[in-house]
Amino acid sequence: MALFKICPFAHSAVLIGAALLALHLLSRGNRAFTEKLVADYIQPFHRWAAGLCAGLSSIALAEILIWAFALLVAGLVIYRLVGLLRPGKRLRSLYALFMTPLSAALLVYAGYSLLWGSYYYADNFAADGGFEQREISVDELETVTKYFADLLNEYGEQVSRDERGFYTVDKADIIARSAEIYQNTERLHPSLAGPDLPVKGIISSRLLSYMDYTGFFFPFTGEACVNTDFPDSLFPSTVSHELAHQRRVAREQDANFAAVLSCMESGDVDYGYSGCLLAYTYLGNALYDAAYSRWEAVYESLSDSVLLDMALNRAYWNQFETPVQTVSNSFHEGLLQSYDQELGLKSYGACVDMLVCYYLPQALDHAAENNQISENNS
Repeated sequence: MALFKICPFAHSAVLIGAALLALHLLSRGNRAFTEKLVADYIQPFHRWAAGLCAGLSSIALAEILIWAFALLVAGLVIYRLVGLLRPGKRLRSLYALFMTPLSAALLVYAGYSLLWGSYYYADNFAADGGFEQREISVDELETVTKYFADLLNEYGEQVSRDERGFYTVDKADIIARSAEIYQNTERLHPSLAGPDLPVKGIISSRLLSYMDYTGFFFPFTGEACVNTDFPDSLFPSTVSHELAHQRRVAREQDANFAAVLSCMESGDVDYGYSGCLLAYTYLGNALYDAAYSRWEAVYESLSDSVLLDMALNRAYWNQFETPVQTVSNSFHEGLLQSYDQELGLKSYGACVDMLVCYYLPQALDHAAENNQISENNS
């Protein structure tokens, strides 16, 4: 009781955090309970909160809360540091200094685990949507990679470009259009149904780039938030990725697949181009590792405009290869693995099998058409 009186708010936060974390950990072993928890309580809360936040402001309330919380914790730490200067109260202040950041971290992690970590144990995206997952052959991988490379070239000629040849788009307009981007996909795949709400742009996006984040889902407000600083070409597909999280798609590989799917079904040229680029990036990386000579042939088929956009993306992210990014990636890796996502950051690229299985029929038809055209021309 004497310790509790030293910093009652910190101890209260620890007790609340421990209770929330215990509920989350206990629910992990009972899938039926977790699914009910998510379906009946957590997901409805996210939809209500996201709708409320969208109505209150176009600014991400998530960002305001994050900064306010960070400043509050920093202020309390400074207050405790000043307390170390007071004679006779140094031990009390030292204990309070230790408890303040510890309790804040525990409370945030516990709340995040319950409100978002639970999704990993209730999510069955592939089965619910009827999406096939199996081992794929190199031939199949090459066929689908070539398919998206050809689509990239086609979309690349339709999108707007600046005087240097780079893809350019009004990101505010992309955000405004994001509320409707899943509507066609929902009709085909009801498992992706969700609130038709736009994403929120983050004001401190440059900081997110230093941390190697293109966006995030904030479970405390239900908002899908995006970095608005990085190059335009992958921005629309990033928007779709974060909206997939808002629609209960937890695993990163599934969110990437849903992003490509929604972009391709949207009928929107900007989203289509970005979705193709996202798909090609992961498919191309997989083909590069599996059969370099085949990857090289596909890569050489890309238009100069597409290669320009890819080069701009690489150049942008290369400037943020600093210790800050390393620490951030290590933290993110650990966070994913704490929810039994063993692939960690590699899970972002694990969408390859789903992409190949889903788009192989279209890719085969596309290849057959090209072969027929070649034969007719010859």
